[in-house]
Amino acid sequence: MKKIEYREQALKILPWVCASCGRDFTGKKLRELTVHHKDHNYKNNPPDGSNWELLCIYCHDNEHSRLIDAEWLPTHNSDADKQELSTHTPFANLKDKMKAKGGKGGSSSG
Repeated sequence: MKKIEYREQALKILPWVCASCGRDFTGKKLRELTVHHKDHNYKNNPPDGSNWELLCIYCHDNEHSRLIDAEWLPTHNSDADKQELSTHTPFANLKDKMKAKGGKGGSSSG
């Protein structure tokens, strides 16, 4: 099914509402409503529209941006859980060290 054909089909069978933000679209605004493929495969166009949802251009861009972001974000690494956490606490005795040097131990004036 060609792009124009599946958009026309989607507009026939789906309500003219953005599935994400809920905005209604009629008249000239209808051109801002786009077909999003739920499985992200633009070639998967079943005639019943089960792989489509209508999204406004803003929500559609957001949906694809989230997909791109997810590719770059670190994934959960089970080996990272096994790594020992740092136990170094450089400021643990700072107050005592300040007192030993004649400081007030935490409060500053100025």
